[in-house]
Amino acid sequence: MALFRFGRKEPAAAEAASAAEPLPDAGAAAASPTAEPAVGRPGFLDRLRAGLAKTAQVLQTDVRDLFKREGRLVDEAFLEELRGALVRTDMGPGAADAIVTDVQGRLRARVVDPDVVLDSIRTQLLARLRPAEARLATAASGPTVILVTGVNGSGKTTSIAKLARLFARDGKRVLLGAGDTFRAAAVEQLAMWAGRIGADIVRGETGCDPASVAHRAVAEALAKNVDVCIIDTAGRLQTQSNLMQELGKIRRVIAKQIPDAPHETLLVIDATAGQNALSQAKGFKEAAACTGIVLAKLDGSARGGVIVPVAEQFGLPVKFVGVGESADDLEPFSPEAFLAALLDGAFAPAG
Repeated sequence: MALFRFGRKEPAAAEAASAAEPLPDAGAAAASPTAEPAVGRPGFLDRLRAGLAKTAQVLQTDVRDLFKREGRLVDEAFLEELRGALVRTDMGPGAADAIVTDVQGRLRARVVDPDVVLDSIRTQLLARLRPAEARLATAASGPTVILVTGVNGSGKTTSIAKLARLFARDGKRVLLGAGDTFRAAAVEQLAMWAGRIGADIVRGETGCDPASVAHRAVAEALAKNVDVCIIDTAGRLQTQSNLMQELGKIRRVIAKQIPDAPHETLLVIDATAGQNALSQAKGFKEAAACTGIVLAKLDGSARGGVIVPVAEQFGLPVKFVGVGESADDLEPFSPEAFLAALLDGAFAPAG
């Protein structure tokens, strides 16, 4: 199985204008998106920093406040305060305990400054996030089929449009399967973006069997020899077992046409959900045989530390992060970039 390596091709002027447009809201799919100026738009790392602003703010205020005087003695009181500040970033008790244990083991009874604690946070989080980094798997030949799952409101359909845009910019032919047949707005949203990026789309009647859409999408992808077929699924909660069984049916009809497909099953998680995201991942990982995560809505209102326990507890690599509403606001996940956005300048002097 191959791996996609997304290039950094410069889009043509017309493409760049399209890319700068925000994705349409599912509830207003029939309306044209309002263009956003391409000139002056911040780079991805800047947008990632903006997306992690809330999490970084917790570190900058709560952790830095532990050092109101020159240095701080590492004692039980300090360690407990540090742990509380870390947990508030939503990184979870596991990562917080590992950082506290590291600081305790190396620095107990010493007077330390913020930079020493920052180094421990960076080292421990990088050790947890590096195994979560993985490129997107692809078919050795023929279409790569990607199934996308997630709870309604998680940003699933919008993330599919962004992912299709990313493939299109990399020169891939994309076909979309509008399998969220119970939401007409989601189908219209995908149809609009299929036209905008030049992708084909297979859709069915509202309320029709999603597996039938998946079957036709894969058949058309084979017939047209497209590079990537991305199939949307109905948003569902993990407690709705009958609908979760439907995911199994979709996988089976795909595999009948391409035996090793779907090559990826991506779970879209709303970064603003915080620890609730863990509950989502538990249900979907098993029922949908998820292979990776798309962390969506990392737009400043999220506590982005949730990426750590999700990746760690469920063994699912984070494939992509979404940091805004424009079409180009999706990128392959990089632990180094994530931590740079989260930690660089976190303990800078206030004011």
